[in-house]
Formats: sequence, C-alpha cells, structure tokens
Amino acid sequence: MTLLEKLMGHTLIQADDTWGLLGVMCVSVALAIWLEQKYNWASRVSGCIIALVLAMAMANIGVIPTSCVLYDDIVWGMVVPLGIPLLLLECNLKKIWRDAGRMLAVFLIGALGTLFGAFLAFFVLRGAYTASGGSVRELAAVASMMTGTYIGGSVNLSAMALQHGLQGTDLTAAAIVADNLLMALYFFALAAFAGMRFFRDRFPHPHIAAVERGASGQGTRTQAAAFWSRKDISLKDIAMNLAYAVVVVLASNLIAGIFSPLALDGMAGNFREALTDFVGKFFGSQYVWITTISVVTATCFDRQAERMHGSQEIGTYMIYLFLFVIGAPANIFTVLTKSPLLLVLTSIMVLVNMVFCFGAAKVLHFDLEDAIIASNANIGGPTTAAGMAIAQGWSKLAGPAMLVGVLGYVIGNYAGTLVGILLGA
Repeated sequence: MTLLEKLMGHTLIQADDTWGLLGVMCVSVALAIWLEQKYNWASRVSGCIIALVLAMAMANIGVIPTSCVLYDDIVWGMVVPLGIPLLLLECNLKKIWRDAGRMLAVFLIGALGTLFGAFLAFFVLRGAYTASGGSVRELAAVASMMTGTYIGGSVNLSAMALQHGLQGTDLTAAAIVADNLLMALYFFALAAFAGMRFFRDRFPHPHIAAVERGASGQGTRTQAAAFWSRKDISLKDIAMNLAYAVVVVLASNLIAGIFSPLALDGMAGNFREALTDFVGKFFGSQYVWITTISVVTATCFDRQAERMHGSQEIGTYMIYLFLFVIGAPANIFTVLTKSPLLLVLTSIMVLVNMVFCFGAAKVLHFDLEDAIIASNANIGGPTTAAGMAIAQGWSKLAGPAMLVGVLGYVIGNYAGTLVGILLGA
C-alpha cells in the first residue's frame, strides 16, 4: 500500500475518476515532450522514458491507481491498435529498398541477431527464472515482447503484451523498466563508440569526419526538436488519418477472427495439430493483420499515404500515452525483485544484436555510422535512430534511419509472435 493510500484510504485520484486520470496522463505526456524538445539532457533520456518515470513515481506514492478502465480498455484496447497503422504509413517497402541501402542490410542482420539473442537468453535464464518463482510461460512472453521491441519499437512491445494477455501487469512493467534502463545506457554507449579510436581504426567513418570538419550540424536545437519540426497539417488530414486507422483495425479483427478458432487450448498431439495451432495463433493475431494491411497500403498506395500529413505525429503521441500507462503498474518491489533477471535477458539480447550489427558492417566493409544507427534502429526504433543521426550531425542518415526503423515495426510483430509460439508463451 502506498503512502497516500495509507493516509486517505485510496489513491489521490481514484480509479473511477476517468477525467482526472486523463488530465494527469495528458499533462504528463505534454510535459515529457516539452522537456525532450527543450533540454539536451531530456532529449538524451527521451520523452518516452520521462513519461514512464512520471507515471511510475505518481503510482508508487499513491497519486494515481495502478489499474483502471482508462488504462486497460481505452489506452491498451483502443489507442495502441490505432497508433500502429498511423506509424506504419511511412513503411513503403519500395522506398526503403531504394533509399536505405547498406543500412538496411545491417539492420536486417541485426534483427536476426535479436532473434538469436532471444532464444539464447531464454535457455540461459530459464532455470534461474523458474527458481525465483516465475514461470517458463512468463519468461517466454517477455522474450517475445523484447524480440518485438528490439527489432521494432515500443509499439511492438505493446502488441506482444496484448497478444499474451499481459497488459497492465507487474511483469510487463518490470520488463519495460529493465528495457528502458538498458536502452538508455546502450544509446550512450553507441554515441561513445563514434569517438573511440578502437572503432575508428576498424571502420570507415565519413560522416563523423565531415562533422569534425564542420561540414554539418544542427545548431543549438535538441535532437527531438530537430526531428519533430513543425509540419503542414489540416483538419482533413486528422480526419483521414483517424478514419484510416479505425478501418485497418476493424478489418484486422475480422480477418483474425476467421483464423483464431484454429488455435488449440492445450498441447498439439501430432504435426497436423501443431501446424493448425500455429496457423491459428499466427494468423489469428490482430497485430499480424494490422501490420500486413498497413504495409500493403503504404507500399501500393504510397502517393495517397504521402498526402496524409500528420500520421507520424498522431501515432507517436498515442505511443507516448501508452508509455505513461506502462509506468503506472510498475510496482517498485516487483521491479526490484524481477528486473535483475529481466535486465540480464535484455542485456544478452542487446549484446548479441550489437555483435551482429558491427560484425556485419565489418565483413561487408560498411561505415561505422551504418552499424551504430542500424543497431539503434533495432533496439530503440525509428525516432531514436533518426534522433541520434541528427544529434551526431549525420543529417544524411536521418531519413534512412527512419525508414529502416519503421520497417522494424513490421518485422517486430511477426518475429515477436513467432518467438512467443516457439517458446510456449
């Protein structure tokens, strides 16, 4: 029980006060975005982590509840699914193949590393995790979530959490805390690699050299402010974006409903049952179809998609709301008791991804910057990758970083679903 609950008998803002909770959530997200775009320290930490920490702090002292209808039914149930199609409107596969070039190859190899790291971490930690009171299914679900987010981003983590029925749980909150802590440390490490002689002696680094010659730079703006500069958007854009997102989610639910009855309740007895179960679980996933429909739309109707201004801004704002909600159920005791092992799991996955990305760049004779940004796009997603490119002054890499990162949103849902099925989540 939190401090305010002991004093008042309930949280300061109660679970049924939807407007009060909505106000706290929206003000907190607005504050996180403002800080991220105003101060360099906040830009390095990222507004996503700031929003999560604000929610976690308020929940643990008793200002807001850890669970309510707003979190579970509205944000998890509606806001997150609607955000995915909007973010994927940038995922034109033809454009990614044409413009991303070498970074795409490193990114895809890094995604394979993430998959390998997920299986390695699961089997290494399975005994220790069950001995600490956890279940194999829980660990498999976390591996699935981390696979999604370490190939795509937070939107994939939320999709996998929903798929495994872990939305709003202490386990998901503990995994998110471990993930964000490691992710922040890794981003600082990646930025440091750019200045280390060890890496410079082993990789070509033309963009770093150009910055040091004063050939590029972003002035005094933070990386977030530089990336999220003001853009043209109209009322029609907002209407079209929201209508499109709703239609995609509706169609995905209808198609997934055709396949989901094929999934078995228990273990498969033979190959035919196992195959049927896989088809039911994979193609019965709402998020597999949201992803597929969104990518087909962005690739085949790219001209129409490009005219829907504001999709990235609206979709990203929805993910910020999700990250605030993620922080609310983060019980400190649970985080302290479960996060150490989850931190080891995420560390293994990140380390393997790094080895694959930098190893691929070395073997293929690619630039150091390609390895750094591709690994960032795997671990953090498109906005952090583009933000790092801007912050480092590698402005020509910001576009490709965004493109390969958005592709990660697509691959992440498929890979996370596959890992979950194979490990028994």
